[in-house]
Amino acid sequence: MAIYHLHVKVIGRKAGSSAVVSAAYRSASRMRDERIDRVQDFSHKRGVVHSEVMLPEGAPEHLGDRERLWNEVEACEVRKDAQLAREVEFAIPREMTRTQGIALARDFAQAEFVDQGMIADVNVHWDIGEDGMPKPHAHVMLTMRSVDENGFGQKVRDWNRTEMVERWRERWAEHVNERLAELDIDARIDHRSLEAQGIALEPQSQIGAPAHRIEGEGFDAADRAEMHREIARNNGDRIIADPGIALDAITQQQSTFTSRDMAKFAHRHSDGIDQFNAVTSAMRNAPDLVELGKDGRGEDRFTTRDMIEAEQRLHRAADLMAEREHHAVGDADRDAALARAEQRGLVLSGEQADALTHVTDGRDLGMVVGYAGTGKSAMLGVAREAWEAAGYEVRGAALSGIAAENLESGSGISSRTIASMEHGWKNGRDTLTSRDVLVIDEAGMVGTRQLERVLSHAAEAGAKVVLAGDPQQLQSIEAGAAFRSIHDRHGGVEISEVRRQREDWQRDATRHLATGRTGHAIHAYERHGMVHVAESREQARGDLIERWDRERQASPDRSRIILTHTKDEVLALNDAARERMREAGNLGDEVCVTVERGARDFAAGDRVMFLQNERGLSVKNGTLGTIEHVSAQSMTVRTDDGRRVAFNVKDYDRIDHGYAATIHKAQGMTVDRTHVLATPGMDAHGSYVALSRHRDGTDLHYGRDDFADQNRLARTLSRDLSKDMASDYERIDPAQRYAERRGISFRERVAEIVRKVVPEKVRDRIGALFDGLRPPAEAAPGSDVVPKPERGSEQAGPGVFVRREADAMERTVAKDPEAALRKARTDALVRHARASEAIIEAKHQGLAPSAEQRRELGEARRGFDEVRPHGWQDAEAAYSKDNSLAREAGSGSPARAIRALQLEAEIRTGRGPDMGLTSSARADRFVERWQKLDQASQRQYQAGDMTGYKSTRTEMGNMAKSLERDPQLESLLANRKQQLGIGGDFEGGRSLSRALAFTHGLDLGRGRGIGL
Repeated sequence: MAIYHLHVKVIGRKAGSSAVVSAAYRSASRMRDERIDRVQDFSHKRGVVHSEVMLPEGAPEHLGDRERLWNEVEACEVRKDAQLAREVEFAIPREMTRTQGIALARDFAQAEFVDQGMIADVNVHWDIGEDGMPKPHAHVMLTMRSVDENGFGQKVRDWNRTEMVERWRERWAEHVNERLAELDIDARIDHRSLEAQGIALEPQSQIGAPAHRIEGEGFDAADRAEMHREIARNNGDRIIADPGIALDAITQQQSTFTSRDMAKFAHRHSDGIDQFNAVTSAMRNAPDLVELGKDGRGEDRFTTRDMIEAEQRLHRAADLMAEREHHAVGDADRDAALARAEQRGLVLSGEQADALTHVTDGRDLGMVVGYAGTGKSAMLGVAREAWEAAGYEVRGAALSGIAAENLESGSGISSRTIASMEHGWKNGRDTLTSRDVLVIDEAGMVGTRQLERVLSHAAEAGAKVVLAGDPQQLQSIEAGAAFRSIHDRHGGVEISEVRRQREDWQRDATRHLATGRTGHAIHAYERHGMVHVAESREQARGDLIERWDRERQASPDRSRIILTHTKDEVLALNDAARERMREAGNLGDEVCVTVERGARDFAAGDRVMFLQNERGLSVKNGTLGTIEHVSAQSMTVRTDDGRRVAFNVKDYDRIDHGYAATIHKAQGMTVDRTHVLATPGMDAHGSYVALSRHRDGTDLHYGRDDFADQNRLARTLSRDLSKDMASDYERIDPAQRYAERRGISFRERVAEIVRKVVPEKVRDRIGALFDGLRPPAEAAPGSDVVPKPERGSEQAGPGVFVRREADAMERTVAKDPEAALRKARTDALVRHARASEAIIEAKHQGLAPSAEQRRELGEARRGFDEVRPHGWQDAEAAYSKDNSLAREAGSGSPARAIRALQLEAEIRTGRGPDMGLTSSARADRFVERWQKLDQASQRQYQAGDMTGYKSTRTEMGNMAKSLERDPQLESLLANRKQQLGIGGDFEGGRSLSRALAFTHGLDLGRGRGIGL
């Protein structure tokens, strides 16, 4: 998985560093340090795959020599504590080849550093970690002075601005994600928290030995342990400051979570019991945490507001598309497509024909659930011909490259990865239109957020989407079970007649696997002699290879694959299979080739698997083939579909032996025979995929050290680990308990919330809908879904859309009124912030606010006051201190504004966290909080987390500003200036608030107010 890592530091003499030594180490070269007349030789260092000095326009060419460059830098600086260079270190996605990673690092350095006038010494390292996996990263040393044809000039102070570091961090993520999408690589850097609030968690697996530790090639276990502890401490501080980033990280792969999940996350991202408790408490009290109730095991289950809103958007888009009928196909076009298929020898079964009718019936949303091997792709190929005959353009997409390739080869639908498709949309290319039909295969593997983005785009464009998949196969990597949830809500058509297996009993076994009866399938294979037990896994591995080798020699023309759960087992099985191939004389001369996963021996005749999409070679992640020719530099492979692919290993090294593969790689694969090694990590979903890839037969091997007997094997391989949705749970309603304790009718309270959530204009358009909630008789018992009108009973139009939105909002309120109230408050805050920003901007330009701006601000104030009394007064007090809060909240990022509002409310009411404390205790609390923030800001600055640094400094500024309205506390703190970091005498008309700001360089909100 690609990780986000970018760190900025200064190389200076104060820390005992030398620019020449640092450059020699990073470039693995031998250089003379003229200042101390000593040779620094690091040419023995391994892992440096690219070194280059990049010069800006106008710089003298001789500075392109690394030794001359850094010796001149040393000569320019005479101070004993001089800052010599700036270093930017960043992780390169391991999904890239070396050539791609080097090109990415060079392009980033050129755009962000060299084009700005800096000399960049770029060194790309491709280290191999202890786990055998590559840890590619780059070190870029930057000059700090201006340079022209005469050499170095003055230091450029603008390059030291904190905004520059913030820009580099954001721009690196943009560069990486754009390049990954262009290369059709199924990975992304997850830095949404940077975009939203500027706080991210540091990855806790470091990218090799830090370059600044140049004493040797590595460092000892104590150093590693301390490094991990430091990272954990920093992450814990960030979570305590903003627990939303922890909840956001947890919900990247699961829609809901338990207290145990939060504790595990807190344990990983904290240091010591005190910080663990603080992190856990912050997460449990986070404003975005939503309690859902108890799950089937009686555990409390939670989610986040963001997850709920994503699911609501997903279902709104699906609801809208399910009700539209804009893509009808005439009977003549459908019949003609069927006739052409029959001429090719393809006769659809009754279920396939029903599925064809369903997906071409005109509705904008189609759902096809097909068991493994039922011929979904063949049916979709016939549908493609019918759609194209009716004048529609058909596109295909899937989560992975190999799944997209299988869809295209099986149906003729031009297909690509969803990530690549979304990248094009983001850049205004290949957007959907009302004449498009988008087919998404293996839709069960697509996470909620990604599928929501696709459906929302399609709904807005008026396109049709057909989702095809099987919710029982491998689950989505990201959070959610969106495909299953949409199918539960809207239904679809199922294809259960298995066609892949050639024998009836094996087709029955596949149906057992698809319907969760894994034990029945295993017993069926056992009765036919295809389940094999050994005393140990090692012996089971040997038995599997023996059987695979016999079958290979007996039927050399048949296709086959070995499948297992872990990469370690894949490596061992590949080695064992190659040994048998070599003993049989089926391999040519071996050549040692260094590929992305390390050194491998390859030979003509070897089976190989491509591990990354590469358009130039027309291969996908998972493509299989046989080597025809190999050297240390190049390779020619005959793929299983008959194409010859030749490439230079320096340009493409994402390849490995292909005798064995993980089960995850096999989704969508079809071969004549499979050999499966069962291990304890498997579940019902992996078992279903592994035991349904074959046409003729499968052999399942296991060891008694993993499974005591076949019953234990069946139980393990039957575990249902299906992902869930937040909408699967009945949520606890704290607002109901709150209202009932105060004698307020719950239904009246909900109706009141609805009235405040929905604008008056909308209420007028939809009549009396919001005069009260619908009686429960209109919905099925226990259902939160409002019954839909019969198809054709109403004309599509704005009124229908408003009613649909109102229905959705009513369901949300009825299900979780507390969430509805929070949403109403946030919406009111955002609207008020936009109105405030307009006023502030007018005043900045020296203009008087217009009548329309004044009217909008007045309405926004009234709306805010309805859902949060005094809310607009607190907001405007915060905006007057920091105008940027209004701009951020108005653009949809209200987190900082919400915290500022809470502080203003505490100041206004005197009911903040210090309520009830003695005067001395209040002063103690202020000093303690100030010192913690000051220390946090220093750590953030040193770590390069400049957005977090700015946020912390703003909070310090707000604390200083609050003293202007609390003269008692200011007087108490006057004698504690040393603890607050104030030096010298701050008397002479300067308040303590201003003294704090002056000493610490804080902004006390010199922005314009909003008062009219």
